[in-house]
Amino acid sequence: MTSEINLDQLSKFQKNLDDDKNAAVLTRAVSHQGILATSSDYKSDSAMQPVFSIDLSTGKVADQKQSGRCWMFAALNTMRVRLMNTFKVGDDFELSQNYTNFWDKFEKSNYFLENVLKTANEPLDSRKVAWLMATPQQDGGQWDMLCALIEKYGIVPKSAMPETYSSSKSRELNKFLNLKLRHDAVILRELVANNESAEKISSTKEEMLNDIYRMLVYTLGNPVDAFDFEFRDKDNNYHIDRGITPQEFFKKYVNLNLDDYVSLINSPTDDKPFNKTYTIEMLGNVVNGRQVKHLNLDMDALKKLAIMQLENGETVWFGSDVGQSSDSKKGIMDTGLYAPDELFGTDLSLSKAERLDFGESLMTHAMVITGVDLVDGKPTKWKVENSWGEKVGTKGYFVMSDEWLDQFVYQFVINKKYLSEEQLKAQAQEPTVLKPWDPMGALA
Repeated sequence: MTSEINLDQLSKFQKNLDDDKNAAVLTRAVSHQGILATSSDYKSDSAMQPVFSIDLSTGKVADQKQSGRCWMFAALNTMRVRLMNTFKVGDDFELSQNYTNFWDKFEKSNYFLENVLKTANEPLDSRKVAWLMATPQQDGGQWDMLCALIEKYGIVPKSAMPETYSSSKSRELNKFLNLKLRHDAVILRELVANNESAEKISSTKEEMLNDIYRMLVYTLGNPVDAFDFEFRDKDNNYHIDRGITPQEFFKKYVNLNLDDYVSLINSPTDDKPFNKTYTIEMLGNVVNGRQVKHLNLDMDALKKLAIMQLENGETVWFGSDVGQSSDSKKGIMDTGLYAPDELFGTDLSLSKAERLDFGESLMTHAMVITGVDLVDGKPTKWKVENSWGEKVGTKGYFVMSDEWLDQFVYQFVINKKYLSEEQLKAQAQEPTVLKPWDPMGALA
């Protein structure tokens, strides 16, 4: 049945508003201050004080600036702590996000072109092709994608490949790189439609990659293949390691077995039973590289594992929907921060599963958990290292309430040694393949 809005309804709605003695006051407040400021609950400020029973030292907060590389910053921030603890590098030491960014852009371009070829016989208006062409590549990523890059290319200190204009302000590069990739997609689909040989398609794709490599060198700089690592430690002792390669640097200075770390998610939706593994079609960056794979667990299990890792002195990479009920200036993420439902006098509630199923939430940002406040063994709030510089929060660190974590955190990366035997068996399962647009395929 179709029912349009009629004048009688409008009169009724206006009368209901006129009869509300608080409506005029609220209209003035909201129209001048906005929704969030008017609905702020300042009790959250006092509850979210940045004091924690477990608090790991992780150095100066980095700044991703005007780019979407949070997943990369968060992962490299977890790794730099190992250098700080083992080699006593300074608190302002950083691993090169630009080096990793270069190879990510290049590998994502190749990954896109391969997917273009795989879908070349599907119509342009198919959902899969439309999804693919909507964003050929972007800044975001997931933990397994970072591992795939490091396993192939290693990492370097920021001094060996510093930031450029286009790494810190990525909009222009993304615009023209995606234009190039869509241009190339037209050509590849035409070659397939014309039944050109595999050799012709392969040579054409190689020419495309050559052009893309040149674009990336112009914008991000030449990726370093060997360099001198020079630093003074916190005791003022001088060190230099000459002619070291990125792979050698990772092995010697980070010395992390990436296979030990697995992605654990919390997706309480009917289509994803707990204790099962999942991957996402067409999600990745390195062709034939590490597969994106998630083990779905309930939130209590995830939090126990995160606390175990923190108690052992190691930070936790995690993905969340950072824009929900958060204040970036104060550095607070708390479900009690705002009360818009009370302000508007309406029900705005959705369960975590409903938010995922109906498009209200998904993972948008990756950060690092560096501490937790335990009361009677239970977490009440968590310390978070962000990558937005020191001008937000407490010198760049945020406070996340345990309730916020329950509702808006979707992914943890945990060392397998903390998993139970049952969880390890579940993680070893062959994953169910999800559609490309599944919310668990969102890029942080």
